[in-house]
Amino acid sequence: MKELFKMGGSIDKMTSTIISIIGLVILLALWYFLTVSGHIIPSKILPNPVKVVQSYGELFSDYNLLSNTWYSVKLNIYGYLTAILWALPLGFLIGMYPIAKSLFSQYIDAVRFLPLTAITGIFIAWFGIGFDMKVYFLSFGILIYLLPIIVQRINDLQNPSNDKDFVYLQTIITLGANDWQKFLHVYFPYVTEKISEDIRVITAISWTYIIVAELLNKEGGIGAMIYTLGRQSRTPEVFALLFLIILIGFLQDRLFKFLDQILFPSKYNKESFFKTFFFKPSN
Repeated sequence: MKELFKMGGSIDKMTSTIISIIGLVILLALWYFLTVSGHIIPSKILPNPVKVVQSYGELFSDYNLLSNTWYSVKLNIYGYLTAILWALPLGFLIGMYPIAKSLFSQYIDAVRFLPLTAITGIFIAWFGIGFDMKVYFLSFGILIYLLPIIVQRINDLQNPSNDKDFVYLQTIITLGANDWQKFLHVYFPYVTEKISEDIRVITAISWTYIIVAELLNKEGGIGAMIYTLGRQSRTPEVFALLFLIILIGFLQDRLFKFLDQILFPSKYNKESFFKTFFFKPSN
């Protein structure tokens, strides 16, 4: 018990889980009692949690919640894949070659300050108002964050003062490797292993751009539903959709962590899943 109140102390996983559940119960109970009468906090501002849960039935039956959820998830997947396919080659090109770094690095860093909501009209003019435009808009929003991160990871690898990581590059150069071998055996595995965590973190940011994209020519999606129901003052339904986004984001986070353990087992001191599965030792 003393460890719970000890500065810098730690507790076991089971105790931490139990405490987190207690915290959730306290928050839900406080939310319920503050909104149950509607006098302390009006329902138009904060609906009762019971009404929020009950609203899911109507969202499924009258608003095709499953189809709209899949629309948002599909937009997220396509946007991420497009951004990664662009960010990796561009990032390696800019990070590994001084000429490319001098030409473009500073300008790419500057693009991060661009308010994406202000350039939606440009994307509509370029790509129309369909699903493809929303994918490109989302991928651009992810790309401007991911690309500088890739370049920075390469800089970390190439930095002689970074003894922990520079030794990999120094070793393969000593062995007489050519440029392709250095890329294949050091640059690519090092950077992809590092940015896997960055991609997971950017997931939270991507949902902001998904909501913005879905408001352009509303064809479906959770963001479009939130906008429509919000204008109708359907507060319980809006909160229900917001919690749905949190749930999807949490599941995405778990999925990214699971894939990270499979693709980069060395980070977790584990044997490769593919080696274990496909190359089982014979009895």
